[in-house]
Amino acid sequence: MSTAPAHAPGGAAPGSAGGSAAFPRHVAIIMDGNGRWARQRFLPRIAGHRAGVETVRRITRHARTLGIEALTLYAFSSENWRRPAEEVSDLMGLLKHFIRADLNELVRDNVRLRVIGDYRRFSADVVALVDDAIARTAANTGPLLVIALNYGAQAELVSAARTLAARAASGEIAADAITADDIEGVLETRDLPPLDLLVRTSGEYRLSNFLLWQAAYAELVFVDTLWPDFDEAAFAAAVAKFGERHRRFGGL
Repeated sequence: MSTAPAHAPGGAAPGSAGGSAAFPRHVAIIMDGNGRWARQRFLPRIAGHRAGVETVRRITRHARTLGIEALTLYAFSSENWRRPAEEVSDLMGLLKHFIRADLNELVRDNVRLRVIGDYRRFSADVVALVDDAIARTAANTGPLLVIALNYGAQAELVSAARTLAARAASGEIAADAITADDIEGVLETRDLPPLDLLVRTSGEYRLSNFLLWQAAYAELVFVDTLWPDFDEAAFAAAVAKFGERHRRFGGL
């Protein structure tokens, strides 16, 4: 028998009348399709990634105007290291450019930048830029922009299991008393709002090792649009679909 999550996502709690989805507090996006966008235009893949960065700018700004509390973007997965070294280098260059070009805007707009994933595997200059950006926005009190860098959900869950196993071995907690809340409490997203809506672009229908635990009760929206073509109207339409869903959380 399915049970409701410990923390109800969205604007309506499990068991509330009607189960209306209301408005999402936390939206995550798998930004897919840069390479195909470039190929359709007979351009190098880096051109697609550059266009994708412009879409990141548009969508993060629009999310703020809509009042989204937290926006999480899957920027670089732990599997992306399998791509050619030149493409990985290009992606790192675009990340550095984005931080340098947009950090002042994030500070001005009271946005808090967060990173999930083992970004310290990146080169020292990238790590330094990310650390500085996080520090400069740490005191901001507005919406959260969460970037997943070298992130993989399975690795996150393995890390959580090891942390709880160590606590159990030390006697800090009882192994047979571990709850879902305990697991959530050691995930990288532990201080974020529960994930309400997960969007994937480019017509693919899979989660690709992204927020597997967090997506347990999220609404999923898959669109055919390639990421560079995903505009403000498309994002608003995805949010509107969330509002049409009837969220039961295992109830009626």
